[in-house]
Amino acid sequence: MRLSGVVRSAFLALIVPAVLSTLWLYLYPVAQDCRFPCPKHNGVAPFRLLALGDPQLEGDTSLPDPNAPLFPGLIGLRHRLWIEPLDAAARTLKRTVKDIVTRDIPRLIQTQRKRLDLLGNDYYLAHIYRTTRWWTQPTHVSVLGDLLGSQWITNDEFDRRADRFWNRVFVGAHAWRHDTHGEELGDGPEWDFVDNMNASKAPALLNVAGNHDIGYAGDIDHHRITRFERAFGQVNWRVRIPFSDLTPNLTTELHLVNLNSMNLDNPAWNQDLHRATHDYLDSVIDDTKTRSSQDAVILLTHVPMYKPAGVCVDPPFFSYFAPHHGGGIREQNHLTQQSSDKILDGLFGTKRAGIVLNGHDHEGCDTWHDRVEADEGQWNSTRFSMLNTTANGIREVTVRSMMGDYGGNAGLLSAWFDIVESKWKFEYATCALGKQHIWWAIHIVDLVVVILAIASGLLQLLDLVTLQKPILSTEKKNK
Repeated sequence: MRLSGVVRSAFLALIVPAVLSTLWLYLYPVAQDCRFPCPKHNGVAPFRLLALGDPQLEGDTSLPDPNAPLFPGLIGLRHRLWIEPLDAAARTLKRTVKDIVTRDIPRLIQTQRKRLDLLGNDYYLAHIYRTTRWWTQPTHVSVLGDLLGSQWITNDEFDRRADRFWNRVFVGAHAWRHDTHGEELGDGPEWDFVDNMNASKAPALLNVAGNHDIGYAGDIDHHRITRFERAFGQVNWRVRIPFSDLTPNLTTELHLVNLNSMNLDNPAWNQDLHRATHDYLDSVIDDTKTRSSQDAVILLTHVPMYKPAGVCVDPPFFSYFAPHHGGGIREQNHLTQQSSDKILDGLFGTKRAGIVLNGHDHEGCDTWHDRVEADEGQWNSTRFSMLNTTANGIREVTVRSMMGDYGGNAGLLSAWFDIVESKWKFEYATCALGKQHIWWAIHIVDLVVVILAIASGLLQLLDLVTLQKPILSTEKKNK
């Protein structure tokens, strides 16, 4: 069989799987019937939040030093070979060649592989955001912390990752910024929020600060908060979204609260920032208590609420810096029980409807918090189930990470006002693309198919030209 026939057969064998897999990849929310939960009798929920957890963009810190020489052994080699005796020069040359082959070339290959991996990961995350947003049509979009992969990076590296975040992953989106920097809790610019937040019109992201963005309480400082807010929006804010057309003669509100949970617990490195966070939370709690009991609260934060071991994959865990480094919190899986109780008591209590969304635990978790007693006592935390929920509880969804190792997950939160029960209802669903290898494999197959198609065409053209030559030669001889 001619080579053109082999290439054409390979093309025909791959074209159908390539087309079908590509259609699935770009329509996977359709194929999986991903959709926001809907109220039974009221049609589409008026509030639909696309929740994305922990993208954690890596960068140059995961690569070798970009300023290091490509082949260090070649530096000064000519001079050494010139001045050394012949036998020593031969050993030097042999050692240099060995270092290049066994160390420098593998390092170069690994560097380029990592650069390609970072590029592919950006487009993988972008595909999740773009495709789920296109199909599900959310009214709001939130990234629940750990937008970047490290809080210890330099300003230049921070800016590079922020540029990738906006211009490669979340293309066309922008950071939503509260006009009053989270200070105005009364009548404020809520109408701007309602008009401009619809994701189908102006994709503004509600970005939550995570530990890899600004640090834990033991190393968070003004500088890290400032650069985060410059690139991604305020770390603390609250807006009230009014809904006046849900029921006759009733206006109810959703209180959307963004809370920097990274600085709630002690010991903290910067006590001024620690107090400022609690002052902000206290002001939100005080204002919320004056509002209608039919209003509801949606809390966006990063570190999950306290819960005993066994409820989620991550158990309660704290580690601390050494005393000579301040002794503050170095790492934590959950908030302390004291901070969790303050949030649950203050923002929800036993009467206000609401839900908590956070990230941090990449595996994800779905928790139900309720009182041991109706009006007072300790909060009890169990895995969420429609069968074990009580009237006075609060659901907490720790959104599974959108990173490839965790399946490229996206969370879909719906909220609507139930006229019969006269209260807000919340339902949550997920939509997952699958591991990043699926994205890579489909695009690699597509690339192979394109190459085979081009090669097949060229080879067939070459065969045609080759077959024409004997015919032309015969015609010339006959003449």
